[in-house]
Amino acid sequence: MQERTIQKLFAWIVLAAGIALGGCGGINATPIRDVTTSPANFDGKEVTLHGIAKDATRIPLVNMKSYVLKDDTGEIMVLTEGDLPKANEKLTVKVKVANLAIINGESLGTTVTEISRR
Repeated sequence: MQERTIQKLFAWIVLAAGIALGGCGGINATPIRDVTTSPANFDGKEVTLHGIAKDATRIPLVNMKSYVLKDDTGEIMVLTEGDLPKANEKLTVKVKVANLAIINGESLGTTVTEISRR
């Protein structure tokens, strides 16, 4: 009887873990705060960010589009060549971080450019 109880408990633990991991959708996102506080560490790297889109902007004369992506840790401006997301749309984006210069470990002119969006 005790062995059966242990098997049921194990089955419930496995089920709960599967639901928890399935709810993440396999997202292994970098917190936005990590990029904004240490952009030099991400220079030239591709990272995945997850958050809510806001403040979409389009400047037609220079064909520049951007939006702000916000998560629980902060927010960051993302440049895009694609369609602008809707306000408050939940996004997972793969981006490339680039810095115009890094001087004594401090980055200048950080840009975050969207590569793909889910």
